[in-house]
Amino acid sequence: MGAVVVFLTASWILLYVVAIYPIYLGLCARFKPRPIVKAPHQPSISIIIAVYNGEAFLADKLDSVLALEYPRDRLEVIVASDGSTDRTDAIAQGFAAQGVRLISLPRGGKPAALNAAIPLATGEILVLTDVRQALAPESVARLMESFADPSVGVVSGELIIRDAASEQEMSIGVYWKFESWIRDRLSSVDSMFGATGPFYAIRRTLAVPIPPDMLLDDMYLPLSAFFRGYRLVVDTRACAYDYPTALDTEFRRKVRTLAGNYQILVAFPALLGPRNRMWIHFLSYKFGRLLLPWALIAVALSSPFLPRPWNVIMIAGQVLFYGVAAIDGWIPPRTALKRLSTPVRAFVTMMIAAVRGLSVFFVPARSLWKVTSTGGNITGAPSGSR
Repeated sequence: MGAVVVFLTASWILLYVVAIYPIYLGLCARFKPRPIVKAPHQPSISIIIAVYNGEAFLADKLDSVLALEYPRDRLEVIVASDGSTDRTDAIAQGFAAQGVRLISLPRGGKPAALNAAIPLATGEILVLTDVRQALAPESVARLMESFADPSVGVVSGELIIRDAASEQEMSIGVYWKFESWIRDRLSSVDSMFGATGPFYAIRRTLAVPIPPDMLLDDMYLPLSAFFRGYRLVVDTRACAYDYPTALDTEFRRKVRTLAGNYQILVAFPALLGPRNRMWIHFLSYKFGRLLLPWALIAVALSSPFLPRPWNVIMIAGQVLFYGVAAIDGWIPPRTALKRLSTPVRAFVTMMIAAVRGLSVFFVPARSLWKVTSTGGNITGAPSGSR
């Protein structure tokens, strides 16, 4: 009987987090939206690019920033180089005549780079963006429109993944589209629980110092504003363009992201209680994601003890499910089975990453930052949690 209770409870968690909650969220966004009052708005802004060894992308990034459709006299650009050892500093200095300011720092990690740059910024609004993602010309102007609403403290852009070359990259792209859908609906209801790391804006008066070992500045800063009563929203018209990533790269990023979620729970324990005006959504989405791998383990461990024939059916189903993920690398590309196996492998990989995220309590947090490989290039530039 105990095994049945464990199996049913774990199965319910899986079903609720993966399917029922997204349906509920979609209904909330449709029938109980909280509109954002948008209007043309041109506050002074400071664009801050925290970067480590980003020579492969920095010139293109700065070109996209300088091509923004925004008054130049209302815009400053700061490159915070976090101890870069390649040509990052030289490339930034090459844009000095166009108003780009370089802050060359000793290696300290992304939080340290942001903590150094933010006090030097003069804009009313800070636009924090990573080096890899090019910005659409109208993107920043779109972000600013939401700040016409005094209840809005943070606005995220929409991350568009460029066309993928492999099924693995396409599966990650599909996963990101689902994540974007969730965030858009949360924004419609009230607030997200963070920001789109590679491209978001925050009122300068709401920016607080980031703990030096914090992995997710794009959750820590926005949540600090959230608990001061402000909304964290997304504008899907404000686009930044990223390169697709392979599954192994996404795995490392996901380990860091989920490790960061554990850090956030420690930093903001109020997320789990009534002080969080969206606590049901947090428990269903962010906390639920952390529970998923443990629910899968509970299902696997309890399945052999179910009454016949359910134990046989459940064990066979799991063997098939995990087996398909295990053989994905040997399945020929562009086949029907590959289109099934690759998403399954991506899901299983993400679940393993969630468990690995617990390592943040046992190893230095900065050790979870890994080199990002995208589109045939490699950079150590910090990238957001997406």
